[in-house]
Amino acid sequence: MALIDHIEPDSCVQLVFPAEKRGTLIVGRARQRSIYPLIWEVVRKIPRGKVATYGQIARLVGLVGQGRMVGHALRNLPARSDVPWHRVINSQGRISLPREKGAYFQQKQLLEREGIVFTGIRIDLEKFGWLRTFERGRK
Repeated sequence: MALIDHIEPDSCVQLVFPAEKRGTLIVGRARQRSIYPLIWEVVRKIPRGKVATYGQIARLVGLVGQGRMVGHALRNLPARSDVPWHRVINSQGRISLPREKGAYFQQKQLLEREGIVFTGIRIDLEKFGWLRTFERGRK
């Protein structure tokens, strides 16, 4: 499985795959599931009080344009996982879960406990975005 050594914005992730795993990320459902642990590892790196979008996480693991794959990976987390799934939101700064479901309010509550502020139903990605923090620090 892949190892994440360092994360910076704009897909600057150093990944090390065993030779037998190279080039097999997006071939069939079994291969798709094999990327889930890598996605979970990247999500674990989102600090408390910050969020990232599905698309940003997808880009960091080399799945450009496949943000839905991140959603599938988070939906398939093992029970009692330590992955902070609630820190992943959509590109409009909103929670993607249906508001009619309890999970929407659970995610919102978890984010608010970490100090993330909602303006209506949105989160300011400039202020609370994980990768935005890196970008400001580099200038």
